[in-house]
Amino acid sequence: MTYRRWTLRTEHTSYTVRLSPDGPWAELDAWGPPGVEDGPSALDWSHRTHFITPADAAPAEYLPYGLRPFTGADLVAARPGEERGVWWEFEGAEEGEGTLRLAFADDLLGLRTVLCYESVPGTDVILRWTEHTARDEELRLERFDSAAVNIPVTGAAATLTYLSGQWSQEFRRTELDLPRGTFSIGSLQGAPGHAYAPWLAVQDGEAAYGIALEWSGNWHMTAEAEPGGSVRVRAGRVPHEGAVLLAAGETLVTPRLACAFSPEGLDGLSRVWHRYERRLTGERLHRPRKVLYNSWEATGFDVEAAGQLELAKVAADIGAELFVVDDGWFTGRGDDTGGLGDWYPDPAAFPDGFGRFVDDVRALGLDFGLWVEPEAVSPDSRLYAEHPEWAYRIEGRPARLVRNQLLLDLGRTDVQDFVIGTLDRLLGAHAISYLKWDMNRPPTERARPGAGPADRLDLDAEHVAGYLRVLDHLRTAHPGVTVEGCAGGGGRIEHATIARTDVVWPSDNTAPLDRLATQYGFLHAHAPHVMSSWVTDAPGVFDPRPRSLAFRFVNAMCGVLGVGADLRAWSPEQRTEAASWIARYKEVRHVMHHGEARLLGSPEDPACGVQYDAGERTVVAALSTGRLDGAPLLPGRPDRLRLRGLDPAARYRDTATGTTYGGAHLLHYGLPFAWSAEHDADLVVLTREPGRADTRTSSW
Repeated sequence: MTYRRWTLRTEHTSYTVRLSPDGPWAELDAWGPPGVEDGPSALDWSHRTHFITPADAAPAEYLPYGLRPFTGADLVAARPGEERGVWWEFEGAEEGEGTLRLAFADDLLGLRTVLCYESVPGTDVILRWTEHTARDEELRLERFDSAAVNIPVTGAAATLTYLSGQWSQEFRRTELDLPRGTFSIGSLQGAPGHAYAPWLAVQDGEAAYGIALEWSGNWHMTAEAEPGGSVRVRAGRVPHEGAVLLAAGETLVTPRLACAFSPEGLDGLSRVWHRYERRLTGERLHRPRKVLYNSWEATGFDVEAAGQLELAKVAADIGAELFVVDDGWFTGRGDDTGGLGDWYPDPAAFPDGFGRFVDDVRALGLDFGLWVEPEAVSPDSRLYAEHPEWAYRIEGRPARLVRNQLLLDLGRTDVQDFVIGTLDRLLGAHAISYLKWDMNRPPTERARPGAGPADRLDLDAEHVAGYLRVLDHLRTAHPGVTVEGCAGGGGRIEHATIARTDVVWPSDNTAPLDRLATQYGFLHAHAPHVMSSWVTDAPGVFDPRPRSLAFRFVNAMCGVLGVGADLRAWSPEQRTEAASWIARYKEVRHVMHHGEARLLGSPEDPACGVQYDAGERTVVAALSTGRLDGAPLLPGRPDRLRLRGLDPAARYRDTATGTTYGGAHLLHYGLPFAWSAEHDADLVVLTREPGRADTRTSSW
């Protein structure tokens, strides 16, 4: 029997959905390289069940509790006070250029659900989301995931890769095999959080499938090894109140879930995500990411004009292009116990006026940037005295302080207007071209007294909407301002934020070997052009081995280079070396931010690095983790990093040494590096010599 099928295609991916032969639902037919849909589905199963229903075993794209009672429903809905369950029928399909909408309806309940698909031009990403409409009466939605993603596993167990950690140790790549059972990650912190990123990869042999949730609030991802031999992943937002009430005629649209595939494993999958994030950045991608100097690690809260200008002069001398004053510039901010919410420059810190200070920085040839934490408020601030109702609180309960501060309810329109007005005032009054948006505490006593019954609020979604509204305003009203996203480090990094910011801050930990591990995980999910990274004097928290200044620069160059050390304490030799590295970075940053990136080895290896390819140029950032071969005391050979994606028939010249290599040599043996205690990093620039046609076959 033939069932209706629909296929979405990208340049390197085919995704086919069909109506199930077993019931009123859609299920995955094929997902992989082009043409994968030409043959029997790899997800076909025996259609025999015992003690479960066919819907529980099907590779369903989306099923509600009711139809799928036992093995993980994607939607749980009911009328308030009545039994939960949805039993829908297929209503119809709408196809467009790269889009698909499949509609299902439960007429008795009065719910219409549309499964939405969209291929993203220029990438190998399929976006999925769901739209739920209450037709006649109010409905209660306890769960409303964005989508369910099925992966056919041909081996005994799928390998799941996820990014885990904690504050100062974010984005650590972690793997586990899942032969049977359930695995779940998520956050209830009102942000993606430091413990897990809203990103997951499933490997089946060489093939890798990935998903990433575009949501800045509470979320979950749950992977289940299904009885039929596949892995099914559900992902979506999690309402703070436990459920959402949907009024008659109202439609709830879930966050988008990006789905990606690569036949070249996690490394190939990372390049799919990089291309997608370059598209999210849009025209802003073509603005050079300027070399930043941030004064936080040099001065902390001790911000005063003379000291900041002293740092700015040295920063300009070594080649920095942007000077950012971090926390401590505003009134009442002598430490972290006060000042938040009162966003006016401290006249004691800037006795000649803040405008004069900004002008003095810009006279050095530097752009000027400023740190803000718009969602935060200090209890002793003027703002809190005037508007205590703007902070999250539960009536009659104590307001708990985290980092000595409270969190504003950004879901309120008046709070959004205050934040927008504050940022407009600062950006309008001063020549500020860079804004670092931080958020250093999650919501705890999360409520809005006087706003009606708590179960009728959707505080998490309203906060996310307010956050995105402010960012959208910044993009529209101040298009020339570069925006950095930060949340105590990497606590709020996902596609909604990346689409509206220019760079993000992966971690507050800037120690060299700690940061290497963080960046290795980060680059599996996110692109180099959004990864802000600093050179500092910070000692290691988890790996305290010292590294050279060269290591710190090469490591930071793997993304968007910044400097945060106390330059006043650097020797003239260190400043000269820093200027040399910054000059080299400026020559190749367009390759690193626009090119294809390949991860070479891992921080667990004696040597690792990142390879960037754009046009005829290849840049390799190579790093030694510290284990040496004993040379010259003992016989030894240079470490080598095998490159990938080059033309084996071409020749490549090292622009610094003049050494030439055959492409096959670099692919098979790799670039040689003779590491020592003093030489633990290098930046190699290769140019392809003219004269031979490109014989590369892989387009990934």
